[in-house]
Amino acid sequence: MQKPLAHPLEPSATRTTAVSLRDVVTLAKPRITLNVVITGAGGLFLAARAGRLEGGPSTSTVVATLVGLSMIVIGANALNMYIERDIDRRMARTKNRPLPSGRMAPRFALWFGVAFSALAVPVLAIGANPLTALLAVIANILYVLAYTPLKQHSHYALHVGAIPGAIPPLLGWTAGTASIDAAGAVLFAILFLWQIPHFVAIALFRKADYARAGLVVTPNVTGELASRHTIIRWIFALVAASLLVVPLGLAGHGYLILATILGAVFFTWGCYGLRAGAGNKWAKSLFGISIVYLVLLFTALAVDP
Repeated sequence: MQKPLAHPLEPSATRTTAVSLRDVVTLAKPRITLNVVITGAGGLFLAARAGRLEGGPSTSTVVATLVGLSMIVIGANALNMYIERDIDRRMARTKNRPLPSGRMAPRFALWFGVAFSALAVPVLAIGANPLTALLAVIANILYVLAYTPLKQHSHYALHVGAIPGAIPPLLGWTAGTASIDAAGAVLFAILFLWQIPHFVAIALFRKADYARAGLVVTPNVTGELASRHTIIRWIFALVAASLLVVPLGLAGHGYLILATILGAVFFTWGCYGLRAGAGNKWAKSLFGISIVYLVLLFTALAVDP
């Protein structure tokens, strides 16, 4: 009887099944994890500075929050890479990841992701509070079980994925306050609104790669011009939301001035994309500007009481 062929995504018998530390780190997506920890810490810091915490957060709360956030996002990242290993194999920028390349057995990634996701829950529930743990679980489920499979069927997956992507500062806020209020919601809204123009810009200059992988993105559904209009609308909403932190008492006039200037630059460059000659070069530049905008905006929010 002929021996069945191995699945193209499973490591073959001739390949090593040993897992390297480097591949484990790649599985955790350290840059995304670091961003989550920083923005989560920012939410906790802002809650303390705004006087929502009597005496500030305890050391144990801070440590448990940051460790729990790290664990929940590492788990979600690993599960995302497990589910998308076939898609990653078809994309130039992801085909050399541990799973599509065959350097790591899919089962390892699956259990790694499940273990980290599960262990994060008691860390957050006991070290911070049950509300923070619940929100983290919801974010994990949305990212792994809703956003990840939806990417192959609808460009609205971006909006679903923006929810877990925007929740870290809210998790930091609730870790300190044990409640969701207007200030925490605005921190969430800023990151949610920012993600749409940021990722639509990526989709504009990588639309061929996404189409080849079978992922449905905005430019391949609505067209390039409509996508550029989408970017402008969401930037406008983002700038408006970024100014709301001032009347809510999270920042002062220095932040207001800088946020207005940053927003004007970001919005103007978004509008520049409507010109006839705008192409991938503009989309890549907008992607870069979006990162600079977010870093400077949150820096201003952190340093301006």
